[in-house]
Amino acid sequence: MLQALLFDCDGIIADSEAHWNQIDREHLAAFGVPDYTGHLKEHIIGTSFAHSIGFYREQFDIAAPLAEMIAHRTEVAAKFYAEQIPIYPNTRETLEQCRALNLKMAVATSSVGRLIRPFLKRHDIEKYFDFIVTGEQVENGKPHPDIYLKAAAGVQTDPAHCLVIEDALAGLESGRAAGARTVALPDARWLDVVQFEGKSDFKIEQLSELVPLVKRLMAD
Repeated sequence: MLQALLFDCDGIIADSEAHWNQIDREHLAAFGVPDYTGHLKEHIIGTSFAHSIGFYREQFDIAAPLAEMIAHRTEVAAKFYAEQIPIYPNTRETLEQCRALNLKMAVATSSVGRLIRPFLKRHDIEKYFDFIVTGEQVENGKPHPDIYLKAAAGVQTDPAHCLVIEDALAGLESGRAAGARTVALPDARWLDVVQFEGKSDFKIEQLSELVPLVKRLMAD
């Protein structure tokens, strides 16, 4: 029986991916990488800050310490989340309809709390969630199951009774590894949706399609 919905944030709630090109361009420029175009985005979508920055350090042969780069990327990104990044269309309505179904709801995001919590408050949608877990709160980021296990525990629900909503392959793998069912919602602007075939239990093209899916699952 479906009892809880576990939402990724970036790419599901936060329409942030275009901004991450700008964030990482500014971030990497400070470490000697000029004019980054976002061409490596597919390798880091849905992964932790530590994984993303480790990937950049290797790709661009950056000698700066990981902790220094994490702090700088967080500083740059925080301003974007506090001032610019929007939610997807119909997000608030979808969350209201899901909440009306008396399901537990959580956010499980690889991004850090300093970005996500102010973002959720700015858009007045934090109130829809019973629990929020961010990337720095788990030892192993996606695709490891830690974050979705913690989210399920936070809403006091067995992962088998949870539905994970994700836009990234790493996140879908994380949800499956935790024992939850998964819904893929890849953004075709940034990702090759063909790669998602067979990688999730369900697939939708926009967040508003989640409500009829959830109602169907609740009726099974």
